[in-house]
Amino acid sequence: MAMASGTGRAALADEVRTALDACCSGSRTELIGSLGAGTADAYSDIDLAWVVPDVSFPACLSSAVAALRRVRPIESVRSDPDFHRSDRRRLLFVRFAGVPLFWRLDLDVRAASVAGDAHYDSDNPGARAREGEWSRPASALANALGAVKAIARERYDDARGLLDRGFDRIGERDRATGAWASDVARLARAAARHDPALADLAARVTALLDGSAPTR
Repeated sequence: MAMASGTGRAALADEVRTALDACCSGSRTELIGSLGAGTADAYSDIDLAWVVPDVSFPACLSSAVAALRRVRPIESVRSDPDFHRSDRRRLLFVRFAGVPLFWRLDLDVRAASVAGDAHYDSDNPGARAREGEWSRPASALANALGAVKAIARERYDDARGLLDRGFDRIGERDRATGAWASDVARLARAAARHDPALADLAARVTALLDGSAPTR
């Protein structure tokens, strides 16, 4: 499995932070997750918290994607369905073009008044996306990529859970078998069957496992 340059990932994170800080007056960004903690490995994504003034929350959300496009072209943006209708929080998953698949940007956008509340709207049904407001196949394919990362880290129970939840998300009765390359490929292909627009990304995810993955 090809490794990505940690230096390049750090530079991308810095560019994203600069772009976001500039597009919303009074906002601030913070590197969180494994990159922020200094424990990142070759498979870590980019986790950022973006705290914006409450009064500017809608405007900052509206301008965020345009700001990120100035950093580099964007392949896709997804909103976490758990916070899709939250009044003061969003979690955006941004995939940039031309960078390793592992470098997804997970952008946690919060109004300043709830910046310190790690669980804000976590249990609020009103914050959830309605059916049709999010893509189940895209979410399932993200699980396939997450499973690739878990396999690379030898976290096989995590990989199994990600794959099984991915199959469930798109109504497939399939399950992980422990033949990981085959398992990932089946979930990726199933996601693409449900949404043919995902075919190219599904092929790229499948190609990350070249048959050398262990069976366990």
